[in-house]
Amino acid sequence: MAIKIRLARGGSKKRPFYRIVAADSRMPRDGRFIEKLGTYNPLLPKDSEERVKMDVERIQYWMEHGAQATDRVARFLEAAGVVAKKERSNPKKGTPGKAAQERAEAKAAKAAAAAEADAAPATEEATAE
Repeated sequence: MAIKIRLARGGSKKRPFYRIVAADSRMPRDGRFIEKLGTYNPLLPKDSEERVKMDVERIQYWMEHGAQATDRVARFLEAAGVVAKKERSNPKKGTPGKAAQERAEAKAAKAAAAAEADAAPATEEATAE
């Protein structure tokens, strides 16, 4: 049985509230779980202590028994200092899309043309004197 430590959504529409649970990976997100390990309330400010609450000892127990934390829960654990920080790289995330690249090229071409136009009359005035 593959165990995951993941978030199970609760709360009403547009008012999310999550439980951090240990669950069988084959169960639905909000379905049956083995044990509740903590809570996460994204509506609270980021510096609030009530935003993320975890039973660290039980999480470590489940991880020793082969449970895998999802990406979001792993980030919570990294912030709490339970798990070593994992290097993440997404080199394509920072690159602009196709339309933005075309706009940047057009803007650069327009700026180059304007710079040429400004430079050309200045040289003509210099040669006229």
